[in-house]
Amino acid sequence: MTISAFDHPLLGALLGDEEVAAFFSLDADLAAMLAFEAALAEAQAALGLIPAEAARRIAEVCAAFSPDRADLAAGVARDGVVAPALVAQLRAAVGEPHGKHLHRGATSQDVIDSSLTMRLKSVCDLLDRRLASLIETLGELDRRDGALLLMGRTRMQRALPIAARDKLRAWREPLERHRARLIELKPRLLVVQFGGPVGARRDLDGKGDALAAELASRLGLGDAPCWHVERDRTGEFASWLSLVAGSLGKIGQDAALMAQNEVGEVRLAGGGGSSAMPHKSNPVLAEVLVTLARFSAGLAGTLHQGLVAENERSGAAWTLEWLTLPPLVAATATGLRHATTICRGLRFVADPDGTKV
Repeated sequence: MTISAFDHPLLGALLGDEEVAAFFSLDADLAAMLAFEAALAEAQAALGLIPAEAARRIAEVCAAFSPDRADLAAGVARDGVVAPALVAQLRAAVGEPHGKHLHRGATSQDVIDSSLTMRLKSVCDLLDRRLASLIETLGELDRRDGALLLMGRTRMQRALPIAARDKLRAWREPLERHRARLIELKPRLLVVQFGGPVGARRDLDGKGDALAAELASRLGLGDAPCWHVERDRTGEFASWLSLVAGSLGKIGQDAALMAQNEVGEVRLAGGGGSSAMPHKSNPVLAEVLVTLARFSAGLAGTLHQGLVAENERSGAAWTLEWLTLPPLVAATATGLRHATTICRGLRFVADPDGTKV
């Protein structure tokens, strides 16, 4: 039994997404945090802040380090974050005289936020590919069925005839805008986190800003001022995720309504069976899109409360992101995958009063 439906042994088959879940695994998080510590040491050596031999030793240890995970868990229970225990283990592994140079000028939030951002870079690439695939699938559906005549409905009532491509346009165009929004959003989202204990980048011989830029370059991220309590980046990404999920919910809602026996304007491949009524074919995936849209809207609102971060560091606001962002990403990724499956198996059925326009 699990708490989350996304990795539940049964519900995960419907709601889970192993590909996106891998980016939020402990292995992925640890690998990114170790990459941060190695890159930080190498950047500091390049700027003359620590000896070059210390950076080489730190990078060597980080490349092969396997932490004591039970000790990390105990550290999180004690400290609220994993970084103190991880840094302590790494320092012991690096040994004298170089261990003291590890993590210089950084704080726990720097390594943890940068790890997240490094992994979100891969998440964004995955979501963009899935958006592109869904848009292409809708284009193929338009080329095949777009000219078929349907009945347009306003406020759930029959209104005037429309073509299937009119329906498809309302599904496709928001997705195209979401791809454009992601391109515009990524330079703000995918930036390094480096500020030190209070975000001022002090105790670095006046080279704090240069170090952040060098670190960002080595990690493949953008450079930016410290954003410890400026959580609009993750808030904006949460909004984008919710917008995508909402647009997918629109597709699911329309598909489920049009597949009703009384309407019969689309045929859906597959479908779920009923334990009591064998004749039924339930629009399961379409319904899941609606559910995930509503779930995502709620999570985005919760995550936005993390923008109310007190003073120069906030444990409460930060922890709220850990609770909400991974399932929000998972919901959107799952929705994109299911929406593509639905649209690949969907066929429009012309209104009996006309066939094409």
